[in-house]
Amino acid sequence: MIILKTKEQIENMKKAGEILAACHREIAKMIRPGITTLEIDAFAEAFMKKNGATPEQKGYNGYPYATCGSVNDVICHGFPNHTPLKEGDIATIDMVVNLNGWLADSAWSYAVGQVSEQAQKLLDVTKESLYKGIEQAVVGNRVGDISHAIQVYAEAQGFSVVRDFIAHGIGQSMHEEPHYPHYGPPHRGTRLKEGMVITIEPMLNTGTYRCKIDEDGWTARTLDGGLSAQYEHTLAITADGPVLLTEQ
Repeated sequence: MIILKTKEQIENMKKAGEILAACHREIAKMIRPGITTLEIDAFAEAFMKKNGATPEQKGYNGYPYATCGSVNDVICHGFPNHTPLKEGDIATIDMVVNLNGWLADSAWSYAVGQVSEQAQKLLDVTKESLYKGIEQAVVGNRVGDISHAIQVYAEAQGFSVVRDFIAHGIGQSMHEEPHYPHYGPPHRGTRLKEGMVITIEPMLNTGTYRCKIDEDGWTARTLDGGLSAQYEHTLAITADGPVLLTEQ
């Protein structure tokens, strides 16, 4: 069941999104060779607490951290760890902020120092594919229009679109209907209505879209060891077009 939100409820989610976006802005200043994803995780949790919020991911189905820290070939759900980031890495930090029971979700990929030309192109194209999807997030379109716009753009730039992880509705629960992929034909799937709040979160790889899961049961890696990147916003569908709730 799709839960439409009132303007007041969307405003509550926007407040959670503002905390999340502010946290990402601080993380962007921290990203450098030598820092660890575990240090970033501790900072993010403290930042949320200082702002009256909590990390919704922590404890979700047993997940032990406030953030996901996915580096290089890790597509998503990477456990923060003690390994220092090094020059040329890509680090994706994903988090869900809970403020008074209302959620916001956003992942962002960061270049660590100077990255390769291929890595920079991957980052640029992945971010642009997110915004290509957002352009389609208007009343009357279908979720397939978002998916198709992302796939067409990403594949034209030489990257693959991850199939195994999807976008979703969000509100007082992290994963609400509709659930939909970032690839596929247009004009298919749930029709977008005013009051829906969804994520758009494309993950692109330099090689195959296929993945494997580590023994921890969470960490998803590219099957061929290629690089992966992800950018994600939470947005509300309104009569005036998409409104980003996690805009940085």
